[in-house]
Formats: sequence, C-alpha cells, structure tokens
Amino acid sequence: MTHSRKFAFYPVILAGGRGTRFWPLSRKRMAKQLLPLNSSKSMIQETVERLRPLAKANQFWIITNGDLRDAIVRQCKGLAKKQIIAEPVGRNTAPAIGLAAFLLARHDPNAIIGMFPSDHVILHETRFREDIKRAARVAAGGKNIVVIGIPPARAETGYGYIEVGDSSREGALQVRRFTEKPLPEVAEQFVTAGNFFWNSGMFIWSANTLADALREHLPNTAPLLEEIAASYGSRSFERTFARLYPKCENISIDYAVLEPRSAKGEGKSGIYCIPASFGWNDLGSWTALYEHRCANKDQGENVIAAQQSFILNAKGNFIHSGKFVAAVGVNNLVIVETDDALLITTHEHAQDVGKVVKHLDERKLKHLV
Repeated sequence: MTHSRKFAFYPVILAGGRGTRFWPLSRKRMAKQLLPLNSSKSMIQETVERLRPLAKANQFWIITNGDLRDAIVRQCKGLAKKQIIAEPVGRNTAPAIGLAAFLLARHDPNAIIGMFPSDHVILHETRFREDIKRAARVAAGGKNIVVIGIPPARAETGYGYIEVGDSSREGALQVRRFTEKPLPEVAEQFVTAGNFFWNSGMFIWSANTLADALREHLPNTAPLLEEIAASYGSRSFERTFARLYPKCENISIDYAVLEPRSAKGEGKSGIYCIPASFGWNDLGSWTALYEHRCANKDQGENVIAAQQSFILNAKGNFIHSGKFVAAVGVNNLVIVETDDALLITTHEHAQDVGKVVKHLDERKLKHLV
C-alpha cells in the first residue's frame, strides 16, 4: 500500500471480547471470534486473510486476553507471536488501541493504524480493501481520523450513528457528530435524514495522531500506556503491563476520543467518514447469524446444523446440534446444543442470551462459561 506521502499500514485487530450472545458455543477460552460462524475458517482467520494484501505479516498486531491468546496464536500461524498481545485485564477499546498506537509510534513514525474488530463478515473483500486504502491515504494526509460508516439498512438501536456533513476529501465526508445507540424514534429520524451511517468500529489514523488524541482526551491513561509501550521487548514488559494496565480507564475509543473530538465541530475535528461500499454484518446474535445464513433464501427457511434432520410444518428455526434433529410444528426458535449446555430461545429474545452468561458468572459456574 503506497502513496506519495510515504507510510506503512498496520492492521490492529481487537480480539478480546467474550461473545456472550453466542453462548453456549462461545466460551471464555473459545470466544465468538475463534468460531467458524461464516465459513470453515474462524472469524479472526477471515479478518486476517482479508487484510493480508494490505500489509506484511510482521505488520499485524492482535490485542486479546490471556484466555484466548494461545488459541489465536494457533489459529493465526503466519503472524508474529510477540505481536499477539494479551491484556492482563479487559479495559475496553480505548486502552487496547491506545497501547498499539504508542507501540507503533515508537516503532515507525510513519505508521498508519487500521483498527478492526475480529468478528465482522465482509461480503465484497476487494471493495473493502479499496475503502481501507482510501481511508489510509486520508489519515496520512494530516492529523485526520477516518471511520468506516455502514449505510443503515434499518432503524437499528444497537449501533452507534455517525452524522456527516457536505464537504469531503478524497471521497471521505466530514463528520459532524457521533451518537451512541439512540432510542427507536431517534434512529428512525436518522435513517430518514439520509446523512447518517452506522459506526462500524473500523477506524484508520496515524499512530501519532491517535497517541496525541489520547494525551489530550485521556490525560491520566495516556502516560500509563506510554510507559507500557516503552518497556515492550524488554524483560520487564509483562510485569510493567500487569502493574499499569489495570490503572487505565475502562472506556471505549468512541467515548474517549471520537465524541470529544467531534464536539470541536465540523471542519475542526479532522474526523472523516468513508461510506462502506462492501456488504457488512457484525453477527451480533444467533438471530443475526440466522438472517445472514438466510440472506439468499426464502423467508421462513430453517437453518439447521446437525448430523441429519427431519422437518415437518416448521419455519424460521435456527438449530445447532451434534445429534439427529427433528423439528415438528415449531416456528422461529433458536436452539443451540453443546456437550454440557442447551440454549432454547426465540429470535425475538436472542439479544438476551448474554444475560445467561451474567447469571453463570454470578453463580460462579465457571465450567459453563
């Protein structure tokens, strides 16, 4: 990836989540991003593969946790093991991506970082890479922050929204403001207005731009991240990481940097949005996976992953089991079976599956999470 302003592109993949809404398949040591939900490859393997044409293997960084690191190292064999970093505790996305920014600012002053969640489905990978290249060029052209915006398909309340203005730069629109998960009537207004996009969680910026933004907006956390980054590669790194990282604020990059930065006003914030030209799905629940699998099928289709199955007068069910499955006279159910657990819910309530994990955590039923 080259341009007249010389820079190198570094994909940073955030892979620390537990994927609780995909329980009982998603567990602490085998979370959603490690599961083959979209193809025979896991979500994180797909993420790495679609980014490989944009960067060398030694330019990839993955931020995860201690429960998942070994499995990620096994699944992502081509990547440098030392660049798959396990947080000692979860501190949301701002410290995770912030650590990468301080590490890369020291390593390569011309580093452009792409921040990518590890569990997205991208339908048109060539178009995806073209959008990311454009975003990297805009990010390299000054102290600019670029977010990939998803054209909204419906008035979704589970996503953040990006409002854009009229002026643009290399096809990137200036951002007016970010709004986190709005109420249903507000989401309706946004979609009708036509100048709002879903926040994909994919951001592109130079390592120095992000480091400076963190110094400005998270003045207590930035010095801690800087000290951790300074110890990287030394014998004291793990110790310093374990001592300082828990003191970092537990905050998302959206709240920490993007919202206060966008408050400076359009034209002054340096935040741009590139509308995605590729198909996108973040597979947020079993129902989202069902809809994704049914995208090219008839309404009411059953999605059944089982050794064999028999269906009679049954519609719209998602069933995952290692056994023979017979579905008779049932509609719109989600049933997921593992060796030690059985989930039964409806599409309407699939978003609540994370509450099961909360219950299991509270009861200290560790073998089930």
